[in-house]
Amino acid sequence: MSDMFEVRERPQMVERALLVHVYQHRRDEEESQSLLEELGELVKTLGIGVVDSVLVRAPKTTARYLMGSGKADEIMTHAHALDCDCIVFDNEISPAQQRAWEEESKICVIDRQEVILDIFAQRAQTKEATLQVSLARMQYALPRMARMWTHLDRQGGGSGGGKGGAGAARGEGEKQIEVDKRLARERIARVKAELEDVRKIRMTQRKERMKTPVPVAAIVGYTNAGKSSLLNLMTDSDVLAENKLFATLDTTTRRIELPDGQPLLLTDTVGFVRNLPHRLVEAFKATLEEATLADFLVHVVDASSAEAKKHGRTTIEVLTELGAEEKQIITVLNKIDCVEDQDRLNELKSEFPNAVLMSVKEHIGVDDLVARMNQMLHDRVVRADYRVPAYRGDIIARLHSDAKVLKLDYDEADAVITAVVPKQLESFFDEFRVR
Repeated sequence: MSDMFEVRERPQMVERALLVHVYQHRRDEEESQSLLEELGELVKTLGIGVVDSVLVRAPKTTARYLMGSGKADEIMTHAHALDCDCIVFDNEISPAQQRAWEEESKICVIDRQEVILDIFAQRAQTKEATLQVSLARMQYALPRMARMWTHLDRQGGGSGGGKGGAGAARGEGEKQIEVDKRLARERIARVKAELEDVRKIRMTQRKERMKTPVPVAAIVGYTNAGKSSLLNLMTDSDVLAENKLFATLDTTTRRIELPDGQPLLLTDTVGFVRNLPHRLVEAFKATLEEATLADFLVHVVDASSAEAKKHGRTTIEVLTELGAEEKQIITVLNKIDCVEDQDRLNELKSEFPNAVLMSVKEHIGVDDLVARMNQMLHDRVVRADYRVPAYRGDIIARLHSDAKVLKLDYDEADAVITAVVPKQLESFFDEFRVR
């Protein structure tokens, strides 16, 4: 069954790709060129070489080629001249368009969606991420199965599946492709059910975590902006952080302590990208919902990127789709050590007012970010002195477990404690507070 969901059989990995982006209006040319360059980075992430890229202006799109037949012929000829074994469209193409291009060009044809799905399939590590990617890939592949299984598109009867039935029972007159699609839908249903079970387990874990009121900050931003590197720096951990798009897909949470003694959970999330396939946004909502549940967000922007403004806007758009646009946000302009032009830096400051200027690589701006985090949560805690009778070991233990004990002395039979206490627990300790 697993082979059923490969979008096409690939005896060997494609090596030479021609990239194509189709746009309608002249005003979109600059944005289209930027997206085409980003597609190149995505394709290279898969280990495929980019031979050339073509920007096509088609005032009217066509149902068969997405462009005029003359321009389509020109691109096919160009691909053959460059000895390309793959044409990659930045646009989303329908199964029928994909079929038409492959039949006439005799070259493998994929689109941006499939590229991103393949990257996600390579990078998923946890069971939940793997299931989410599998679901997205299956939903993408299902309408494309007709061309995948044309050699099985014949009728047959009998409970044994008939010729080519692979043991799948089908009724009189039921084509093999119909059997395959039915089996595919059944598998999709099973994966959805399995994913729901995994999510229930994670929700239970989250509820346990929320019993102790520790605030959470979610690190969000465009892919490759430096989110995992920031988490590593702030928490002294070793989360995978590479100079690649979608280097990490799985949510990682680490605990830090703020200057006022308050604990904070920092959660890294999957990076965003323009034109992220909608089915992936849906599939990854469970992962990205960490952003909707966080007390505040840390939005990391790659200041060295020429597309920093657009990347920032894309992140906000995805957050809006997730329902997290009302969250308080600390914006971090990362990689400022790579921005040598002061005018460029001033422009970024104007676009992202009140942003923290950082270089995770050079450890610049860490104290500023910590101070901002502390400021975000200052109204959630209270610092106070307590005098607790020594025999009330339960209260002393609770202060140690649910608050941050800054100082502990003994005066005769009493414990004298200075602690940072969550507001929710302030009344619980009130009778022991020193006025």
